[in-house]
Amino acid sequence: MLTALSIRDVVLIERLDLAFAAGLTVLTGETGAGKSILLDSLGLALGARAETGMVRAGAEQASVTACFAPPPGHGVGPLLEEHGLAADEDIVLRRVVTKDGRSRAFINDHPVGAGLLRRVGALLVEVQGQHEQMSLADPASHAGLLDAFGVPAALRADASRSWQAWRDAMRRLDEAREAIAAAERDEEWLRHAVDELATLAPRPNEEESLAKERQRLQQNERRAEAIASALAELTPRDRRNAGPAASLRAASRSLQRLAPAQQSEAPGTNPAEPAMAALERAEEALAEAETLLTRLIADADVDPKLLEQSEERLFALRAMARKHGVSVPDLAGLLDALAARLAALETGSAEIAALEQSARDTRDRYLAAAAALSAARTAAAAKLQKAVGKELPPLRLDKARFFAEVSPSPETGWGPGGMDQVRFLIATNPGQEPGALARVASGGELSRLMLAMKVVLSAGSAVPTLVFDEVDSGIGGATAAAVGERLVRVAEGVQVLVVTHSPQVAARGAAHLRVAKAVTRERTATTVDHLSADARREEIARMLAGEIVSDAARAAADDLLKGQRPQQGLLV
Repeated sequence: MLTALSIRDVVLIERLDLAFAAGLTVLTGETGAGKSILLDSLGLALGARAETGMVRAGAEQASVTACFAPPPGHGVGPLLEEHGLAADEDIVLRRVVTKDGRSRAFINDHPVGAGLLRRVGALLVEVQGQHEQMSLADPASHAGLLDAFGVPAALRADASRSWQAWRDAMRRLDEAREAIAAAERDEEWLRHAVDELATLAPRPNEEESLAKERQRLQQNERRAEAIASALAELTPRDRRNAGPAASLRAASRSLQRLAPAQQSEAPGTNPAEPAMAALERAEEALAEAETLLTRLIADADVDPKLLEQSEERLFALRAMARKHGVSVPDLAGLLDALAARLAALETGSAEIAALEQSARDTRDRYLAAAAALSAARTAAAAKLQKAVGKELPPLRLDKARFFAEVSPSPETGWGPGGMDQVRFLIATNPGQEPGALARVASGGELSRLMLAMKVVLSAGSAVPTLVFDEVDSGIGGATAAAVGERLVRVAEGVQVLVVTHSPQVAARGAAHLRVAKAVTRERTATTVDHLSADARREEIARMLAGEIVSDAARAAADDLLKGQRPQQGLLV
């Protein structure tokens, strides 16, 4: 429901903060006091078109903020979440309009488009007035209202599920037919591609394993080449290059021919024996190195043919992936998909037959569920006609006849809500053909008709706040009292705000706001006051008597506030 409304610099309102409670709130005031400004301000917060004339003279911008506390499970929550907005317990709608006509919209302080603001506002408030586009006058809403009035939810859910099952079956059938048609068009290419891929036989994760094997073989090849090069330096094949081993042996033979350096040295003693010993150790180390290198060569895992095969396989896989515009890991899946399309040419007839049977079966189930829904709607329509008909005579619509018409839709109009067209029609005079609500009834008749329907349908209303703008226009006496009584009944289920000139209606409100216009510092301003019990008595007496309030008018106001009929002569 609407909990608060803050208005800044709108037309004649400079600053206004109002709080609202549940139940029926009445707004009264003399003609021209500014009641319409309040409704226009609320409409601005709900996403109505912004106009430059709404900005108070001398102000740079106008702003309106409306706070709502929707009931648990209300449809506004999913809508906000769909647009990335948090669905808090309280929802704050704000609109700012500059004097050059530009406007900005906010929901919970997040900037949004005016379109979303209107959608959210439509879920929170419904305005019923002689010059408003009323939701009850929109045929698109009639089926939902009738269902909420008297159609079991299980029947509606069954029809919706059956419709979805039928749609899914038809979608699968269409996809299968299209797949077979595409396969027939591409049959030659499909066979070539499947043969080519089947010959290549790609395996899952094959690219990664081939790349690793190729890298390993390349590393082993480089290692073997380094070892062979080192071994070649030790054992050269060129005879002109004797190599280090032959050089060591030649050096050792040369040193063995050395004579003793002094006479005192014993005969046969060679002074170069330490060097010769070192040469001998070097020769042994060289032989050991040669042996070790020979073993490494023998142990090296070098297979040029295997490396060549790995590279050819890897390059073939990558070339095939480029050809089909996929990655190498997707080649195996591509083969399966193409093979399935090719197989569909052979098994397609049987598959299509099975899917056609499934489509027929789900259609039959939908027709049965929709027929049950239609029967329930027809019964509910009769009850709704009777219930609304009872509400019309007290509202001075005793000659009017209300109709809830349930008729079959063409198949193009079938949907999850069934296969019915539901229309609310009205004939306001005897002998008149029933017609659409907004086209047949006058403004006052339409407002009272909407009130009668709201009395009957308010229990199923998804909108938590209703605003009635002068629903009592042109009536008085017992009719106005009947309007007030019905507004109270509607307010038992939803919050109701009503702008009224009728004292009978004003007396039924749980809260009473008086709108007045005053001149301060040579400026005209609209003010709104929450009336106390005494002030409320005076206001209703003014509405009864006019400018001069008499004691008799006050006594009549007391009778209205007590729910009694005042004495004759005070009411017209």
